[in-house]
Amino acid sequence: MPAPLPAPNFDAGAAYPEVNDLRKALRAADWPAVRAFVADRDPDARTMLVGAVADWAGIEAFLQRAYDDNPEDPHAGTLLGAYLIRAGWRIRSSYRAEHVSREQFAKFHDHLRRSERVLIDVTARHPDDATAWTHRITNNRGLQLGQAEARRRYDRLAQHHPHHVPAQSSLLQQFCPKWSGDWDRAFGFARECAEAAPPGAPNAVLIAEAHLERWLEFDTDRERITYLRSSAVVDEIMRAGQRSVLHPDFVDRPGWVSVRSAFALIFSLTEQWGPAASQFTALGGLGTDYPWDYVDGPPGFTKYRAKAYAKGGQS
Repeated sequence: MPAPLPAPNFDAGAAYPEVNDLRKALRAADWPAVRAFVADRDPDARTMLVGAVADWAGIEAFLQRAYDDNPEDPHAGTLLGAYLIRAGWRIRSSYRAEHVSREQFAKFHDHLRRSERVLIDVTARHPDDATAWTHRITNNRGLQLGQAEARRRYDRLAQHHPHHVPAQSSLLQQFCPKWSGDWDRAFGFARECAEAAPPGAPNAVLIAEAHLERWLEFDTDRERITYLRSSAVVDEIMRAGQRSVLHPDFVDRPGWVSVRSAFALIFSLTEQWGPAASQFTALGGLGTDYPWDYVDGPPGFTKYRAKAYAKGGQS
């Protein structure tokens, strides 16, 4: 009998060992160690690590002290700003606006405004800070500052880092209809990012993400199935995969689990089982909340992995 497949593991520390070391520093409230972990990293790694800190609930006072002690330190400002955004979203929840209370919105917006004040200062002093700008794009969405301002923020970042996937993914969300955008703008931006990046770069994942968002917005299963079976959709997703995760130059850099997860899901939904199986094999049981939360989280991962291996072969 074949060995049992590993259970899905969505913990960032399982994919990126440095996250576990960073958590030890957070537990010890060791600011110099925390700062050292996020300093002198490339933009992808820094944004990933700052996100890991932001996910650590209950450390606002610790980060606020670090910022108060040195408000000109971009690492202190970015970490505090990112934490306040994530804490605000936890208060707001992931529900649509009609299911969020007035009190939740008030606390949510208070966190985002506090974050914005900090991050404005960081980006003014350090206009090439990709992580700070990425979080300002997310803030733009929550504060409902509009499409033009979101694009302005992204363009400021792109002057220094033209292929920063976390920022691109955040702006893509802004361009979706659920955030007052439209599908032409969302898909146009996704294709722009994919085409501008070199072959083997992860940026074509924006096309996978755009199709996932479009699929999710249909009202009925029949509409969703019709969409996913469209040859234009299937072909574009395959081309995006060939330009990124299926390309021989693709490298598992920080953020790779999310990129491969998006392709594993969209390949599965479009019944491209061979490419889906290749992504599940590369993941080795690792996953991320997004996009798997769209299909019930770990159970959805397990379900589609089993289908991919049964129909596409385990590679």
